[in-house]
This record gives sequence, C-alpha cells and structure tokens, in this order.
Amino acid sequence: MADLVSDIVKNVVAGVLKEILKKPVSKRTTRRKQQTRSASTGRFVRKKAKRTPPKKQLSRRRTSAKRSRQRSS
Repeated sequence: MADLVSDIVKNVVAGVLKEILKKPVSKRTTRRKQQTRSASTGRFVRKKAKRTPPKKQLSRRRTSAKRSRQRSS
C-alpha cells in the first residue's frame, strides 16, 4: 500500500516538474518585414515615410458672426 502511494506521488511530482521545466514555445503570429541593407555600407537603411496628402475639412468652421448669433439666442 505504501509502495503504491509513493509510486503515485513520484509520478505526480515527475509530471509537474516536466511541465514546469518545459520550454515555452511561442509561435509568431505576424510576419516581420525584412530590413533592407545599404549596398555600400551594409548597414540597415531607414525607410523614408511616405507623405500623405492633407485631409479634407469635413465640418464647416463657424464664423464669428454665427458664433455671436448663437450666443444671443
């Protein structure tokens, strides 16, 4: 009986140790873009940010006359 209990305890401890010491495996979900190297120096080249055109104004700006009229009413 004692042999059976010690065997169960050994198996549980061995399983727990194996679980703790298991190396964490993380899978990369997003792909990384490969950095480009300079042909002359061999260093990594910073990519220039593309300029975006200015956004169109969506709402019309209130004139001072409209604001004063809103204040009075």
